[in-house]
Amino acid sequence: MISFIIRNRVQPLGNRKGKTLYYASPKGSAELPLESIKESIVQATSLARGDLENALTSLAEQVCVGLREGCNIDLGPLGRLVVNVPSKCMDKPEEVTAKDALCKPKITFYPTRAMQKALGEIEMRIER
Repeated sequence: MISFIIRNRVQPLGNRKGKTLYYASPKGSAELPLESIKESIVQATSLARGDLENALTSLAEQVCVGLREGCNIDLGPLGRLVVNVPSKCMDKPEEVTAKDALCKPKITFYPTRAMQKALGEIEMRIER
């Protein structure tokens, strides 16, 4: 469950400029540490803790190899990592160069439908 509290601020711009507005702000975010995830996987499978840690380390290394090559990464039941390289618009074709037109690469994560469904099942409440 995600709990929210009500906060306020004075609107600095627009047709409601100067008016006090209210919004929901997350009270804090819970975290599921990797150690807890590892322990759950070890308990649910026949994997030894060391084997699981080696597999996770190898996965991270291979993802980095793929990203360095500009590859999109299929993470199976988790989703996909997609490399995006934004480009600036230039006035002339000869101005479009890697140095001047291309921005810093970014990674976009596209979760699977199962993960999206899990997000839709989050309970939320506003504390008053």
